[in-house]
Amino acid sequence: MGRLTDKVAVVTGAASGFGRATACLFAAEGARVLVADIDEPAAHAAVTEIVQAGGVAEPFAGDVSERSVAEGMVEHAVRRLGGLHVLVNNAGIVQHRPDAGSWTIPEEEWDRVLRVNLRSVYVSTRSAVPAMRQGGGGSIINVASIAASVSVGGVAYAAAKGGMLSFTRHIAVEVAPLVRVNCVSPGYMWTPMSTGERSGFTALQQEERRSMLAAMSPMGRVGAARDIANAILFLAGDESAFVTGEEIVVDGGHVVASWPRPSAPGA
Repeated sequence: MGRLTDKVAVVTGAASGFGRATACLFAAEGARVLVADIDEPAAHAAVTEIVQAGGVAEPFAGDVSERSVAEGMVEHAVRRLGGLHVLVNNAGIVQHRPDAGSWTIPEEEWDRVLRVNLRSVYVSTRSAVPAMRQGGGGSIINVASIAASVSVGGVAYAAAKGGMLSFTRHIAVEVAPLVRVNCVSPGYMWTPMSTGERSGFTALQQEERRSMLAAMSPMGRVGAARDIANAILFLAGDESAFVTGEEIVVDGGHVVASWPRPSAPGA
């Protein structure tokens, strides 16, 4: 028996990165997974990977920052997979120019980042809660960022992730006790979004970036998508049944570290 046997899970932004790792892990743990992503071919590819590994998954393509699309996503999960027990709000984008100042970022980029990264969480959660309550309860996990707490990622990205963290805490009270809402905040992780791969970085440039990010971590390495998926799995399952309104920071100690790093006792 897997940790999510007989559960139906929806993962947004599930075609790559944290979302794909989470969808694959959920399926391996027995969940029936709706792989939701705006990139339809990539969503189908993720479903193929899951099915070939023996899991159960369905693709769903669309922009989940649109309320009608979010509602359709939930309806699809209930109709095709038999209910809804877990929602992972993972869909997101980076700020195109993270170094843009608060007063120089184009308004259009501000609006787009807030829409994709924050509004999608609101409309997807709003759509999912009634279905979860009808099925006896559920768990919602929002994928935020350390940018919610420290000055990284750019002003629009930080505002969206900070809003997500506050939304998590607020809504957890409203939907308890049947639905739990928690948040996972990744630090510097190794995904196509953070490596520069999507920005056209060469393999050498990506490796240089990996080394730079690893040097910033007390753990001495860059986080992997599986590190985030494991934290999400904990919050999705029964082991966290008394946890709600909380944030798990998965960053290898980056936020809490004092730099320069102090020597270990006895060193």
